[in-house]
Amino acid sequence: MPTAKNFNSPRVPAMSDSFPQAVFAGNLVFVSGTPGLDPATGKIVSADFEQQVRQALHNIQLILEDAGTGMSNVVKTTIFMVAGNDFSVINKVYKEFFPANPPARSTPQVMPFPAGILVSIECIAQL
Repeated sequence: MPTAKNFNSPRVPAMSDSFPQAVFAGNLVFVSGTPGLDPATGKIVSADFEQQVRQALHNIQLILEDAGTGMSNVVKTTIFMVAGNDFSVINKVYKEFFPANPPARSTPQVMPFPAGILVSIECIAQL
């Protein structure tokens, strides 16, 4: 039975010491919920929903690259968005990061996150 191994990218701010950015298990990488934090400041990139979605996906891209895989190997995403935001924005930005053969996706609406976070994205990718 494979052993799970925690992973953190030095290029993306960690949300908390209590959970890793990603976990390796077998030939999969499970990326934890990732908000649109600015890597330079560790703060939310903007109060704008679209900018937060784009930054969250960019942060996932960096985590996956540092983990030895990439966006083309993502098989599933879950996008937790604060209720009241626009699905068309997610679809627009999603196409930028997954221009062909997008992964399976679910997008539940949630109650507000702390600190002005409007979206948190998690994914599963193959190594």
